[in-house]
Amino acid sequence: MRIAILAASVALMTASCTAEKNEPTLKEYFSDNFLIGTALNVGHIKGFDQKADSVVRRHFNTIVAENCMKCEKIHPAEDRYFWDDADAFVDYGVRNNMTIIGHTLIWHSQLARWFPRDSAGNYVSADVLKQRMRDHITTIMTRYKGKIKGWDVVNEPILENGSYRKSPFYDILGEEFIPLAFQYAHEADPDAELYINDYAMNVPAKREAYVRIVNDLKSRGLRIDGIGMQGHMGMDYPDLDEFEASINAYAATGCNVMITEWDMSALPTVSRSANVGDSVAFSKLLNPYPDGLPTGVSDQWNARMDSITDMFIRHSDVITRVTAWGVDDGMSWKNNFPVRGRVEYPLLFDRDYNLKPFMANRLANTAK
Repeated sequence: MRIAILAASVALMTASCTAEKNEPTLKEYFSDNFLIGTALNVGHIKGFDQKADSVVRRHFNTIVAENCMKCEKIHPAEDRYFWDDADAFVDYGVRNNMTIIGHTLIWHSQLARWFPRDSAGNYVSADVLKQRMRDHITTIMTRYKGKIKGWDVVNEPILENGSYRKSPFYDILGEEFIPLAFQYAHEADPDAELYINDYAMNVPAKREAYVRIVNDLKSRGLRIDGIGMQGHMGMDYPDLDEFEASINAYAATGCNVMITEWDMSALPTVSRSANVGDSVAFSKLLNPYPDGLPTGVSDQWNARMDSITDMFIRHSDVITRVTAWGVDDGMSWKNNFPVRGRVEYPLLFDRDYNLKPFMANRLANTAK
């Protein structure tokens, strides 16, 4: 009896593995459209999640670092760089023959405190900041020259109203910090692709600002290859017509369009201005499905993601990369934010590493 059960189990596992091998992968499905990728965290890079690792190696052909290349991590002190995690990330991509994207060189958030300040805590002069930017960009890009295809050179510099964010870079250098960053990046690695990246890229005022900035960079003879449209979405945002209008407007600059940081919240959008009498009730509104999505909500989520995917494919003549911001729901940054214990369902794979229905159906139909 035990031998029969063991034989049946082996046969079942063999059949399952054979079926998986015969099923198309995401990178095969999108091979005629664009690169399909994901962000990797340090735990994944270090091999702490073998199931997620098998998903990444099977389905994705491009990767970006979630946090380990951001300034506070990779350059924590003026005279010190921390390379271990970034090196491991790049090595992972090289070993698995993936297109590697560097994220990010100049960003106001997760910026090491020392970077824009002197020993007394005051802002440094324009000349000092320029030199620090040049040294930072050159040191990092030179280390990974020939291994990283492209870099998010400047991240999130513009507000939704189209004005410049009041960051230390803007406060000290004004609008020139963006052209300077692209100049330094191209000098550091003339073969690397260079991108600008931001969220809410569907907003008309922000769209107009980016078209103006990109055209200005080009008029100066500076290299810029791609505009990253962060795809942090929800069930009721962004307006897909506006998002599509932005794809067309950014493509008209001559740049490639990239869908970066893609995820879509399955939870209702709740504003702090909501008329909720106490914090407990408000927390429940923020975390309505701690034990799993109701079937109706899951169906709506999948239908919207299906429509969004159709939009990406429709514009695959200008979209060169689509990158999800994480592998599976359990590793999303949206969990525990903005309240501890919040459970989210925003990514392509669920917590059991199963592909969500909208995409699984596409692959199944391809295999027929």
